Amino acid sequence: MAHQTLKSGYTELADRLNRFPQGAVPSELLQKILSILFTEREATLVALLPIKPFTAKKAAELWKIPFTAAKKTLNRLSDKALLLDMEEDGVTKYVLPPPMAGFFEFSLMRLRKDIDQKVLSELFYEYMNVEEDFIKSLFTDGETQLGRVYVNEPAITPENALQVLDYERASEIIRTASHRGIGVCYCRHKMKHVGRSCDAPMELCMTFNNTGASLIRHNFARAVDVAEGIDLLQQAYDRNLVQFGENVRQRVNFICNCCGCCCEAMIAARRFGMLHPVHTTNFLPEINDDECIGCGRCVGACPVEAMGLVSANDPHRPKREKAKLNEEICLGCGLCVRACASGALRLESRPERVITPLNSTHRAVVMAIERGKLQNLIFDNRALMGHRAMAAILGVILKLPPVKRAMASRQMKSRYMEALIERLNH
Repeated sequence: MAHQTLKSGYTELADRLNRFPQGAVPSELLQKILSILFTEREATLVALLPIKPFTAKKAAELWKIPFTAAKKTLNRLSDKALLLDMEEDGVTKYVLPPPMAGFFEFSLMRLRKDIDQKVLSELFYEYMNVEEDFIKSLFTDGETQLGRVYVNEPAITPENALQVLDYERASEIIRTASHRGIGVCYCRHKMKHVGRSCDAPMELCMTFNNTGASLIRHNFARAVDVAEGIDLLQQAYDRNLVQFGENVRQRVNFICNCCGCCCEAMIAARRFGMLHPVHTTNFLPEINDDECIGCGRCVGACPVEAMGLVSANDPHRPKREKAKLNEEICLGCGLCVRACASGALRLESRPERVITPLNSTHRAVVMAIERGKLQNLIFDNRALMGHRAMAAILGVILKLPPVKRAMASRQMKSRYMEALIERLNH
């Protein structure tokens, strides 16, 4: 009987997680991961929580337990970084983060003995690199993705500096964040346990604002000031790491400093590059064939294998090679530009700007529309959204282009939604 309860609790939690716009494909491996991170009772309780932020009072109502007991459970889950807690108008609210970017990463952001991090890392690796359904769903479903690449700021020339907006600069995210937390890199920590890590620095995982504040409060990240944050960013630049962060313009919650060998996003970009698993910068490297000496340093620097060497077709030097760019998979990070020994590379603006969602609500709505999960945001099976939350989501929907508004309408099958969109169209 206990076995049935255990299975039911983790199955329900897996289904709950899959209601996120980016989802978490249910499988036996996922349930094994969840069984390490959550107790049987925690899994059962968390499966009942709404997608939107909630209070301890709301959790007590959903769980049908006293307020003090609910508060104690919520704080214990926050202590394990399975929930994030935040202050809003003097009230503590909680939210269950998605698996990625979320509690999967948090579980390895510090060294800990309460869970077996080696076993957990092996399960993560198998779930993402062998089973593959989760990583495909995370990085290749829909047009709008969870993360985007930040341009390597040392590669920016004075000529194109004015074209780089503040939200496209990792340094500006660090300077303007309300909180800055630094933790152990989940990707390299996981790869270390499976014998595949590189020698890039481990403590370079950056979290900001409400997420950073919660992780700092519960000792999963250490607080740093602006100066140290900028110093750590410079370390990442010096090690030719790619800045990959949350795909929003306002209140970015994370920036990872990624190597091509360990980072799931970079690995996915190589495996599924034609499907655009991450959003690129607004730049592409331009190659000056006359100056290229074919040294191959740009090829070695590229984390997604967008650079290659081809014959220069030089009749006087038949063995001479030159760099060639595959624009379809290029991230536009600029690492190749800095690596170039002859100054043959420079960043130029892409013909069409990459669109970045305004904030996490905007991104979540668009992702949900594209993935057929909009109903999960507006009508959570466990708790209906309040009028203010619904109004915020509908407000985002009604600002979308007509095609995506129509997609939203078809999913909702709501006369109210159709009437609002119809009025907007006339």
